[in-house]
Amino acid sequence: MADTKFTQPVMGRRTFIGGTLAAGAVAALAGCGGESKDGGKPASGDKVMNFYLSEPAFIDPYNAQENQGTAVVFATFDGLMEWDWDTASPVPACAAEAPTVSEDGRVYTFKLREGMKFHNGDPVDAESFIRGWKRVASPKMEAPSDICYHLAPVAGYKEFNAGDTEEFAGLKAVDELTLEVTLTDPMADFPAVCCHPGLAPVPQCALDDPKAFLERPIGNGPFMLTEPWKHNQYINLAKFEDYYGDAPKLDGVYMSIQKDPDTAFNEFEAGSMDFAAIPTGKIKKTVEKYGKSEDGFTSTPGKQVMLGTELSTYFLIPSPTDPYLGKDNPKASMVRRALSLAIDRQNIVDTLFEGSRMPATSIMPTSIDDSPENVWEDCKYDPEAAAKLLDEAGYPANGDGKRDIQITLNYNGDGDHGDLMSAVQLNLEKVGITVEQSTVEWATYLTQLSEKNFCLGRLGWTADYPTMDNFLYPNFYTGADNNYEEYSNPEADKLMLEARQIKDEEQRKAACRKICNLIGKDMPVIPIMFYAHNYVGSERMKSFKYDAQAKPHFQTAELA
Repeated sequence: MADTKFTQPVMGRRTFIGGTLAAGAVAALAGCGGESKDGGKPASGDKVMNFYLSEPAFIDPYNAQENQGTAVVFATFDGLMEWDWDTASPVPACAAEAPTVSEDGRVYTFKLREGMKFHNGDPVDAESFIRGWKRVASPKMEAPSDICYHLAPVAGYKEFNAGDTEEFAGLKAVDELTLEVTLTDPMADFPAVCCHPGLAPVPQCALDDPKAFLERPIGNGPFMLTEPWKHNQYINLAKFEDYYGDAPKLDGVYMSIQKDPDTAFNEFEAGSMDFAAIPTGKIKKTVEKYGKSEDGFTSTPGKQVMLGTELSTYFLIPSPTDPYLGKDNPKASMVRRALSLAIDRQNIVDTLFEGSRMPATSIMPTSIDDSPENVWEDCKYDPEAAAKLLDEAGYPANGDGKRDIQITLNYNGDGDHGDLMSAVQLNLEKVGITVEQSTVEWATYLTQLSEKNFCLGRLGWTADYPTMDNFLYPNFYTGADNNYEEYSNPEADKLMLEARQIKDEEQRKAACRKICNLIGKDMPVIPIMFYAHNYVGSERMKSFKYDAQAKPHFQTAELA
């Protein structure tokens, strides 16, 4: 699913498999249908929003794994359900109504709306959803999806994902407009899972010409790509005239791809950008100049700075192979707890983010659930307790205060992480730990995480869907896709599976709180802060919503 989201990547599942399109693939885009408008930036005078984006990993929904690509997918594809922020619940999108659920809680039946079309004119039907979901789960994609874990609850996923069968047993087109999904076990939050932008339908051309589809996906959403993705330059979107839902008020969106958030902010101030991230140290001055959004998520003239709390957590992640922090050290949990106690989170958010963010009290953002039961005991600043734990773990300080323990802070250097990591380094050095920093660019960093070629890295987790389970299962269930630290707790695993089956929402939340607290005793990761927006919209925007999941709502955006 970025700290500053479009410059410091954060997502759901984070492994990235690079690769560029062969030259011939662009020429083959015609195979995915549809006439293209002229390339380049739309003519001035059009109702076009100029939106700052950094280079995505993928814009094809099958691998919508981080916020940059998901922003494109969210604009160009619609799934069965969408999240309603007013009611805090999933509501029908392509589905004509809420799904019916079997008595045992395992079979969900979705009736689709009539008359929906893809951007190339193909009909949206039940088979198109099966086609899209199978691409997400397929091990035969050139770059297998990193968000396939969303479909793990569906019956037959394990066999299909392993390549043992061509059939995905839990997916069935009952008729043209009826999709039946059978789960392995009951999962009360499954309608929320269906809100993920990656679980979208795709037309047949996605299978016929997959390389072309990667560069210019053909969706069913309110906007369509006018041309192939211009890597490291722009992505051009135009309003889809045959969209089944409410017509967008914008004619299009020009996504200007830039590496440097400072440059983008300068362009915003010069009047050539309608949305940008606010650089570190400039939040208060920007609020004074442009005004603060009333709800924190919606930019309107004179109230343009969005500082709303996000469903995201920034955390440090230990390598399972590190000699001090990993699985082979029986005292690793004590060391991780000590590191957590040594970090002054309040100073970090006050100094670097002008108090606009919150120190993390666990992996679970308070915007998801604010129960004190979620709090991890060692997510506080207590350097004396940290020193005592290090002594007990067998790393006593010598005469000059140094301990026989070395940590390397690994992170992507193309985001604004340097100041934060330097603050962490100073905190750890105060308790006698020797600390170095190592930076690489984002794609290389993701490879390092996957290959366990790091010591203490950084990640952020933005909710794929706003549920407690989404912060627990993907990050801490044994063998889960985002469990880079290879944490394994059989009791927590058992409780997570049981919680998924609880139908009553409050009872399910209560079960998740106990799981969160249990995991916190092991400190498998070190939470640092809960994210908040630091974005600004232009005065040109009459209304623009950027929600707590860092998704831009272009469909309802309106120019003044």
